[in-house]
Amino acid sequence: MFGFGPATRIYLATGATDMRKGFNGLYGLVRDQLGCDPESGHVFLFSNARRNRLKLLVYDHSGLWICSKKLDGGRFRWPGAEAAVTKIVLSHEELALLLGGIDLAETGRRKWYRKPLMEESEKLRIPA
Repeated sequence: MFGFGPATRIYLATGATDMRKGFNGLYGLVRDQLGCDPESGHVFLFSNARRNRLKLLVYDHSGLWICSKKLDGGRFRWPGAEAAVTKIVLSHEELALLLGGIDLAETGRRKWYRKPLMEESEKLRIPA
């Protein structure tokens, strides 16, 4: 699998996606439906209604990658969200668990300190 850096965010599209979509179709979904920049280098994950197929879209600064997986049996346990929510941000560990067949609803994060992302810490700084 790919080795994504710590600055790479992973966005999961909450609804069902038509798996016939290719590069241009998924690019449009990321831009219009998720409200993200498809060429940001972040990872975008889509699944069909039956949750037995998924596609991953990522831009590597030279072009788009689409990776897909079709399960022989079983289903991915897609995280649920409210109707108004179009995307969920996953951690790298959560992506590995999801792809490994673990139900994220049955797991939980322990409370511990996490350093804010650079963007968030810059917003907190008081100008001198």
